[in-house]
Amino acid sequence: MRKEAGKSHCARCRRWFVAIGALAITGWQGVIAAAPMLVVAGYGGSSETMFRTQVLAPFAQAHGVSITYVAGTSATNLARLQAQRAHPQIDVAILDDGPMQQAVTMGLCQPLTPSPVYADVYGIAKVNGEGMSVGIGIVATGLAYNTKLFAEQRWKPPTSWTALGDPRFHRRVLVPSISNTYGLQTLLAVARVEGGDAQHIDPGFAYMARHVAPSVLSFETASGTISELFQTGAVVLGVWGSGRTLALARTGFPVAFVVPKEGAQALLTTACVVNGSAHAALAQTLVQDLVSPRVQCILAAQAGWGPTNQTVTLDPAVAKTVVYGADAVAHLVPVDWKTVNAQRAAWTARWTREIER
Repeated sequence: MRKEAGKSHCARCRRWFVAIGALAITGWQGVIAAAPMLVVAGYGGSSETMFRTQVLAPFAQAHGVSITYVAGTSATNLARLQAQRAHPQIDVAILDDGPMQQAVTMGLCQPLTPSPVYADVYGIAKVNGEGMSVGIGIVATGLAYNTKLFAEQRWKPPTSWTALGDPRFHRRVLVPSISNTYGLQTLLAVARVEGGDAQHIDPGFAYMARHVAPSVLSFETASGTISELFQTGAVVLGVWGSGRTLALARTGFPVAFVVPKEGAQALLTTACVVNGSAHAALAQTLVQDLVSPRVQCILAAQAGWGPTNQTVTLDPAVAKTVVYGADAVAHLVPVDWKTVNAQRAAWTARWTREIER
């Protein structure tokens, strides 16, 4: 019954947020300029447009508040939180799960207020954050490959992380640098394949150095450049996110995403209420709204983020493009960001010496 309710809510909310989004674009903030103001920090680009018009504008109307959106990368917004520690100006932060764990460790987030909606959230969206942040969207880090070139060469689609070291793809593989989450998760993934983990990373470095690095054409991190490398045919196989791969596929390019048999790495977008927020109660309500069926439908359809609320039922056309459902979530490998962040600087230096040289 709950999933049926989620489905009807998804259908209803599409018409409503289009109307409210249009109002937001044409001067919504001027209408409620005298209302309390929340400041939300999150991603830029198309994500900013989505949040402003489809997620935050309806919330602002429903709660009689004004919302200012501050756009930036996770690293940039984490730096903003640190700089404002004594006098916070941001009320809600939306960050990748790695930087979010750093924010939690630094004491920049406050505990989330208990709410029934959090009971509906998958455990993987709460495994990090120590009760101070929650995942609002899931993507998988796995393998992207050029389906046209694979078919022409009569190569079977990749099924394992070990495909990165396959001699057939020598100098046609892309692995982002360890400064990028995709690169870091590649190291963790091959470590698991070799019997290691975040606390025993040596097998990962050994496998990367011996098998993967020689096949890598580029350690590029910029998504636009990665797309170009695929489109020119310079790269036929790479480590990428399910959402990024979907975005490229939507342009008509023959690319597909594969969840390796050993499991894809989980990458979550997370949210927290900033410690010291002047509007903490409203901020808590907003974070709860971010995992509501209404917002989860929007994030899936517009951003390609799988829902973290397990009661949500998506339209079939959307469902097939995102990480969706208990089975799909069960095949994801969560990252222990507290352990990883504590060692990341040392790993980065070692990567420079041994892998990307």
